[in-house]
Amino acid sequence: MSSDSVYVSNAYQLQQFAKLPQKGKVIAEYIWIDSSSGTRSKCKTLDEKPSSVKDLPEWNFDGSSTDQAPGGNSDVYLRPVAMFPDPFRLGDNILVMCETYMSDGKPNKYNFRHDAALLMEKHKEHETWFGLEQEYTMLDEMGWPFGWPKNGFPAPQGPYYCGNGTGKAFGRDVVEAHYKACLYADINISGTNAEVMPGQWEYQVGPSLGIDLGDQLWVSRFLLHRVAELYGIKITLAPKPIPGDWNGAGLHSNCSTKEMREDGGIKAIYKAMEKFEARHKEHMKVYGEGNEARMTGKHETASYDKFTWGVANRGASVRINREVEEKGKGYFEDRRPASNADPYQITGMMMETLFGKVEGADMVATVEAAEAVQSEMVVEVSKP
Repeated sequence: MSSDSVYVSNAYQLQQFAKLPQKGKVIAEYIWIDSSSGTRSKCKTLDEKPSSVKDLPEWNFDGSSTDQAPGGNSDVYLRPVAMFPDPFRLGDNILVMCETYMSDGKPNKYNFRHDAALLMEKHKEHETWFGLEQEYTMLDEMGWPFGWPKNGFPAPQGPYYCGNGTGKAFGRDVVEAHYKACLYADINISGTNAEVMPGQWEYQVGPSLGIDLGDQLWVSRFLLHRVAELYGIKITLAPKPIPGDWNGAGLHSNCSTKEMREDGGIKAIYKAMEKFEARHKEHMKVYGEGNEARMTGKHETASYDKFTWGVANRGASVRINREVEEKGKGYFEDRRPASNADPYQITGMMMETLFGKVEGADMVATVEAAEAVQSEMVVEVSKP
């Protein structure tokens, strides 16, 4: 990629400034989720290193510029909920995950963490672990999959999944840099691999307890976009970025409760399948935009409209691992969520279905009240 591209960061020249001492000051980058399920951030100087997230001050931003508030009442408040070491600035500098609130003290309509946190706290005795598998696709600056021929398509799928070598793996530098950035930031990233479609990759976060999974996955997404920015590469979480005989992208969601991990826990898993089947339509409402194009019953997906489950069946809505069945305990994998789904919505919905609703939280109603806004300009590319 040409170094004179306006999309590529000149990281080498930046280094002379990155090494300058901060004289005791700390840079805190506040991160939040906008109306289009993207991340936004702004930086604040602190006089000293905070010992916990409780030491961090609230802040605010112009919500009218992110479609999160009207111009006449545009202040949206940022309340820190988690902090992480900053892999870009290093030192004592931090990344701060935030919830969004309005001036009346109520959650912003795009604050889906609020309801999920209430569910996690109410049902914390079940010690629910989550592990999510984030698939994504790299695009070049014109919106075509990274590494694909400019005027055509690569060879059919087959050699790319977990592939190695030129012509099989595209964008590995981004993957490796993101992996190390997550480890430095104390993200519980458990692995990564190339996916079935060329230019498509996956990484896994978890297992993590309760609301921590959502916080960590959102920060890992932020890190992914920031790392890709250095290389002039775009990241899309679209569940079906290329139509036709190409795999889509999902956010397979693994779940395990204390009861499921105990001897005989397979019975609790079977019981969960009954509950999930009864609320299939509700789950699909919070499992991502454009999921219908991905869930066709082909390319390792189930039907969008019908709930199914099975052992070692990657064509089912929910898969139970063969080893789990043999041991009689463990976890299950919900394969329905799209790659662009909100982890707070996914995990909150799972808790709601498994253990019941709680006062002040309704995952489906909250999502339906907040229409997604498309804030990214779409560049039309003539695809052969």
